[in-house]
Amino acid sequence: MIELKSSPFDPYQTLLACQEGLHQSGLRFGATCSFVGTLRDFSEGESVVDMFLEHYPGMTEKFLARIEAEARHRWALVDALVIHRVGRIGRDEAIVLVAVWSSHRGDAFDACRYMMEALKARAPFWKRETLTGGHHRWVSGNTNGYPAHPGFDCPDTPT
Repeated sequence: MIELKSSPFDPYQTLLACQEGLHQSGLRFGATCSFVGTLRDFSEGESVVDMFLEHYPGMTEKFLARIEAEARHRWALVDALVIHRVGRIGRDEAIVLVAVWSSHRGDAFDACRYMMEALKARAPFWKRETLTGGHHRWVSGNTNGYPAHPGFDCPDTPT
């Protein structure tokens, strides 16, 4: 499931509800891996008050769906979930939830990390931070969270 949300959400309640839905539908899994990203109150040595996340409706969902499909192709997944905020986001609010369910932990860990890193590297989001004092700045790039080894390549362009 892919979803963009313009209002705050509780990633942990969402995760529990999705997992309950999987149980009710009879899907079987032995591993769940999730990542929750929240808005930091600091960036590049300055205090951040909030962030505004812009996206290109239609295009963004397609990119996220492609990332999910890539993960499903590479790893044996039972299900996957990506929820991403857009619009104004306050400090400590969840920005993103990525979760995967699989029979085994290795596939769950690897697919979850791949999806999160691919999302950060390729999804069409534009971020404008509001700093203390009311100044704004556009975020010019994302931090690279991938380890430098061949199993975790994440191309910058979609395949």
